[in-house]
Amino acid sequence: MHRPTWTVYRHPFVDRNMEVDISLRWKPLNLEWYDGTTDLDEHIDAFLTQANLYTNNDAVLCCVFPMSLKGAALTRYGRLPPMSIESFDTLIERFSAQYATSRSYRMTLAALASLRQADDESLKNFVTP
Repeated sequence: MHRPTWTVYRHPFVDRNMEVDISLRWKPLNLEWYDGTTDLDEHIDAFLTQANLYTNNDAVLCCVFPMSLKGAALTRYGRLPPMSIESFDTLIERFSAQYATSRSYRMTLAALASLRQADDESLKNFVTP
């Protein structure tokens, strides 16, 4: 019989993270699922703001975070190597590296001062992102 490459037991966490008891009182968080197209930092802030109402247990955060993902981000999570994540910080580092281009760009004064319109560039092209 052909088995798929994934199983219900596949996860990227070290065993101690999977042994945590998640309270039956845990309720789904009220936040948009992250799909990899928006700012990951904003998603993590929203996730932690709500999750920390219930717990700040690192293992619980690891187990619950994947429930806030969908689409490409959930697929990316599913491809993390088994036993490769030992903490929530490690999980976030892996996602931050993958989705760095989805971060909101914050314009600094120095960057703004260095903007120059090319001689042959129309004003419309210059101001359009």
